[in-house]
Amino acid sequence: MLEGIHPLLTGELLLHLDRMGHSDSVVVGDAHFPAWAIGARVVDLPGTTTPEVVAAIRTVLPLDDAPGLDLMESADAAVLDVQRELMAAAGVVETTTRFVERFAYYDVAKGAYLMIRTGETRKYGNALLRKGVVGHPSG
Repeated sequence: MLEGIHPLLTGELLLHLDRMGHSDSVVVGDAHFPAWAIGARVVDLPGTTTPEVVAAIRTVLPLDDAPGLDLMESADAAVLDVQRELMAAAGVVETTTRFVERFAYYDVAKGAYLMIRTGETRKYGNALLRKGVVGHPSG
């Protein structure tokens, strides 16, 4: 247990986040996301939602220049409540978020350094965050 660290950030998760370099990405996937099928490194956080995990990660990980966040585009391209929550948790707005078509999103996600599988059951509750430079204010 560490003081000042968000309780969702396990030692294993912190290790992987620390090992990420500038522009490496982490996917925070919903319960439907095929994390184990496409990811080399997977951390399971059952009982959590994707916005909760994104918010926890953002306490230690700055985002890369826009777009620092990719979301999976919904079937009708509408912005869903879970996606609004993900943007808020990441500290970004819709205009600086990239929405990626579903199957293209899987291709982008395959290149992620880390996959986190949550218990999120809402559809399209997936977020890909790119790590920025630590110790420099984002601008």
